[in-house]
This record gives sequence, structure tokens and C-alpha cells, in this order.
Amino acid sequence: MFPTERVPYSAIVDREPLKLPGRGRMIVWVIVNLELWDISRPMARQVLPAPAGVSPLPDVPNWAWHEYGMRVGFWRLKAVLDRFGVTPTLAINSAVCGAYPRVAKAALDGGWEFMGHGLSQKPIHQELDQAGMIRASLQQLKQFTGKAPLGWLGPGLTETLETPDLLAEAGIQYIGDWVFDDEPAEIKTMHGPLVALPYTVELNDIPMMIVQHHSAEEFVTRSLDAFDRLYAESAGRAKVMAIAVHPYISGTPFRIKYFETVLDRIKAKRGAVFWTGEQILNWYRSLRPHR
Repeated sequence: MFPTERVPYSAIVDREPLKLPGRGRMIVWVIVNLELWDISRPMARQVLPAPAGVSPLPDVPNWAWHEYGMRVGFWRLKAVLDRFGVTPTLAINSAVCGAYPRVAKAALDGGWEFMGHGLSQKPIHQELDQAGMIRASLQQLKQFTGKAPLGWLGPGLTETLETPDLLAEAGIQYIGDWVFDDEPAEIKTMHGPLVALPYTVELNDIPMMIVQHHSAEEFVTRSLDAFDRLYAESAGRAKVMAIAVHPYISGTPFRIKYFETVLDRIKAKRGAVFWTGEQILNWYRSLRPHR
């Protein structure tokens, strides 16, 4: 099915407003992304352009740039999240559990929600057996955590036209690849509906810092501008704001304080709650019962 066949157009002003329990009015969803970069393949992205436009294999400097996130950046991000009492959702290539067990175990011990993110950082379009890859990655996460993931984010947000059907068949209940709303929405599949949660490509350190090459403080400006507007709108209907970070980007010494600033400012706002993807899913399903 094409995307327009999976979900009908819906203007947000025509929908019944969603409400949060108690005095809550806005959800902030923090996602930390952990990836496995295969040194035998071209890197998922580059901080250092290839000399003469020819990507070398192995690409050691760009691989090492990502490795910094696992050795140092992750621990810096985790310390900030622990200090502010924020439990994130972890979008994790399942192979990270075997390649970096120290990192994955720290997230598990911290109570982080594990969200499927493929086996490694490889576009789904390059998978010869997409259904098999999905099953294998979810099984690996279940074995590591003791719980089957409820959510999925494609590596690089990649999907084929059949991906939602394969995810629903594998037991996934929500996805983050469809960045088209400020609140959850249902997507039709051949195996029952999936819920699309409002993941982000705007408040995401890859597009912001690596693709668009903004200075580090742009993270504060953009995140808080978005928060202020959504918070004002949430007086009438609950809104969801996602923030997505990667350890090798936001976990660097010159960027981490801006992540801290955003969390500190939001934490001070009454009615703003930090929820995981699973918490958002359960809340939405309580208001829009699964059919």
C-alpha cells in the first residue's frame, strides 16, 4: 500500500483534542540512538569528507568518529539524563547488544525503553530478506532485555512500501518513521493498525548539526522555540515533542551543555512530562482503543 492508502488525510483542527491525565498538557519524548557501523561497509554518514570524492574502505576516521560516541559520548549523555531524571527511549541496532554489551547493559539497568532499529545501521532497502532481518533484530533485543520491543524506528528512518505490514506481523505496535504530526496517529496494515508516534527530523542532531552544519547552540534555539509554541498550543490539546540525539554528536564536550539547557528549561515547565514511546502508546490507546 502507498502511504496515502494507509492513513487518510486528517487536519489536526478537525480532530477531537487529546487530553493528558491530571495537570499534564504536553509530552516530551527523548530518543537516544545507538548504531553499529560495519567497518567493511561505507559509513552511515561522514564528518570528514572523502579525499578526492572517493570514499575509502575501510573508512577509519569516520568509523572512529562514531566510536567516540560509544566510548565517551554515551556516558556523557547518560549522566545528563540521570541527573534530570529523564528516562529515554533507546533506538538501538540490535547488534549493539553483542558488540557493545557494556553500553547496552547500562541502558537496560537504567530502565530505558528499547526500540527496534534494525540489526545494524544499514538501509532497509538494501536488505535482501527484510522480514527475516526484522524478526532477527527483535529476537535479539528480546533475548537481551527479556521483553519484546513494542516500537520500531527504521535505520535512517528507511522503509519500503511493505515495511509497515512486516512490522505489524512481527508484533511491533508503534513506529517513528512517519514524521507527519504533533500527536499519535493510526496507520493501516494487513495485520491491524500501527500507531505512528511523532518522531523528529527537525529536533534531531543529525540533520541539525551534521547535514545543515549549524553551530552547537542552534540545538537550544530550535528546541526551545518548538517547545514554547507547542506548550502554548497544548493548553487546548495535548501535544508530543520528540528530541533525538546520538552519542557521537550531542555527547561531545562542546555540545552537551546545550542538551542540558534544553532539559533544564523544559523540566521547569508545569504540565510538561517526559514519557517513553511505550508510555505514549499506552496513553493513546487508552483514548483511542485498539480495533
